[in-house]
Amino acid sequence: MDFLTSPEFWLALGQIIIIDILLGGDNAVVIALACRKLPPAQRAKGIIWGTAGAIVLRVVLIAFAMTLLSLPFLKFVGALLLVWIGMKLIAPEEEEALKADSRYTLTGLRALALEGRILPAELGAIAQGKAMLHWHATHRFCAKCGQPSHVAEAGWKRVCDACKAEHFPRTDPVVIMLTVDGERCLLGRSSRFPPGWYSTLAGFVEPGETIEDAVRRETFEEAGIVGGRVTIMANQPWPFPASLMIGAYVEAKSTAIAIDHEELEDCRWFSRDEVRQMLSGTHSEGLGVPAKMSIASHLIRHFVGEG
Repeated sequence: MDFLTSPEFWLALGQIIIIDILLGGDNAVVIALACRKLPPAQRAKGIIWGTAGAIVLRVVLIAFAMTLLSLPFLKFVGALLLVWIGMKLIAPEEEEALKADSRYTLTGLRALALEGRILPAELGAIAQGKAMLHWHATHRFCAKCGQPSHVAEAGWKRVCDACKAEHFPRTDPVVIMLTVDGERCLLGRSSRFPPGWYSTLAGFVEPGETIEDAVRRETFEEAGIVGGRVTIMANQPWPFPASLMIGAYVEAKSTAIAIDHEELEDCRWFSRDEVRQMLSGTHSEGLGVPAKMSIASHLIRHFVGEG
C-alpha cells in the first residue's frame, strides 16, 4: 500500500480520471445520437444499456492495455508504427504522384472538350457520366434525415436506408446570354478565363424565376445593362458540375456598362467585325472567344452569321 503515499501515483490517477471524463463525454454524445430516434419507452433503456456496455468495454480495454504494457519491445514497435503512419501522410496522393511523373499529363474534362480533343459524338455520354459520378459523390446521405443512402436502379436513384426517401440526380438550369445592341454585342471576361478570352454572360436560374427573367436579371447584375426582349436559341448539358445551359439572346434597352467586379474582370461592347476577328484569331489586341463546342461560341457565331 506504499503507492498510496506516492505523489506520482496520484498524479497518474488524476490524469487517467481527466482523460476518462473527456472520453466519457464522447461516449455520451454517441449514445444520445444512437438513441434519439427510438420510441420514448425504449430510449431510456437504450441509454442505460449503452452506458453499461461502454463501461464494461472500457474495463476490458484497460485490461488489454495493461497486458500490452508487459510485452517486450512495445515502445519500439509503436515507434515503427508511428513512423509508417507519418510516411503515409507525407507520401503524395496518387493524383499528385501522377502529376510528378513526366510520362503523364493530367488534363480536366473541361479543357479536353474546349480544346476539341473529344469527338462531339462522345461528349454527351462523357458529360452524363461525369455528372452522375459527381451526384453520387456528393449525395451519399439523405437530404431529409441525414442517414446514409444506397444506390438503386443502376445508379439512377438513391434510397435512404432509414426513412426510405428516394433521391434522383439533379440538374441546375443556367442561362447563358448574348446581349445585343444593333450591330454590336456585349462580352465579358472572368479572372478564371485564359488571357484575352471574352465570352457571353451567364448565371443560375433562381427558384420561381422564368428563363426570360433570369436572363434579364443576370445581365443587369453583372453588367448593369437593362434587358428587353429575350429569344431562347439553344441548350447544352454542362457537367461542371451538373448544369443545363440555356442559350438566349437579349435585346439591350440601355448601353452604359456597370461591371460587377466580383463576377467579371472586364465587360465591353464589340462590333460584328471585331467579333469576326476574335473568331479568326486576327483581333488587333489578341482577343478571342470560347472554343466551338461551347454554347457561348454557338451564340457568338450565330450573331455574326457563322452559326
